[in-house]
Amino acid sequence: MGRLVATFVLSYLIGSVPVGLLVSRFWGRDLRQHGSRNIGTSNALRVLGPVAAVITLIGDGGKGVLGGCIGLLLVGSPWAMVLGTLGAIFGQTYPLYLLFKGGKGVATTIGSALILSPLMGSIMVGVWILIVALTRYISLASMVAALSSILIVFFLKLPPAYYFFAVVAGGHVVYRHQDNIKRLLAGKEFKIGERV
Repeated sequence: MGRLVATFVLSYLIGSVPVGLLVSRFWGRDLRQHGSRNIGTSNALRVLGPVAAVITLIGDGGKGVLGGCIGLLLVGSPWAMVLGTLGAIFGQTYPLYLLFKGGKGVATTIGSALILSPLMGSIMVGVWILIVALTRYISLASMVAALSSILIVFFLKLPPAYYFFAVVAGGHVVYRHQDNIKRLLAGKEFKIGERV
């Protein structure tokens, strides 16, 4: 039990590192003051451009990978890996260092999926790309990709712990996109390529 707790806590602390904010400060603009005021990849792309967005994406995705690795190293079970990835995701969305005001957890969720099952993560990336290509809405693509993990786990017959990951992580991504959902319904959501 102690190692499971340690897995979650360490992963949460790593997830709390505000990559997007650190990148934006290097660029000389605070993401919390521009665009959607979110510190994730989408707002980094919108406010700072593609290079900053890629760095943010890699950093936030890497936190999910590290969370899974911590679970693997400390305990070595699928449940521990899932617990580590969820710790990283909740660290990203509710970071200790920013008074629990973080991103939406999309990149960290996909990074988590990639370490749990490279095939699951790759399919989620493919779903994300397809929805963006069809609609140009990053937020919609993010929610669909996150929720698709539930079906992916089923069809790939992955371990039971991964169902828990898919439901919690997928549901959490949708929950964090409440404002985007309102803008989508009102026809006011940002599309990819729009700069502010």
